[in-house]
Amino acid sequence: MKVLVVTAVSLFLSVGGAAVAQTTTVVVPGEVKTYVMKQETPSVTFEGDVAVGTTLPDTVEIHTIPDQPDYGYVVVNKKRVLVNPKTRAVIEVMQ
Repeated sequence: MKVLVVTAVSLFLSVGGAAVAQTTTVVVPGEVKTYVMKQETPSVTFEGDVAVGTTLPDTVEIHTIPDQPDYGYVVVNKKRVLVNPKTRAVIEVMQ
């Protein structure tokens, strides 16, 4: 009986861990990407890897996008990066 319980708990924990590891895909409107690509914004230097999910520090200025309160952008290490302005988390690395 103990073996059965231990096996069931192990299975539950491994399946639960897989569910936590899933990510959400964000579909960014085309007009947001077009706007960001047209902007002449200087690049800032960021130590480390800039990837989806990275939280940018408060020292990095996030630029707003007109009529798009859910999206901001910044040019980091010469790459255009879409950011959630509320959480400062990277949504997409564009280039």
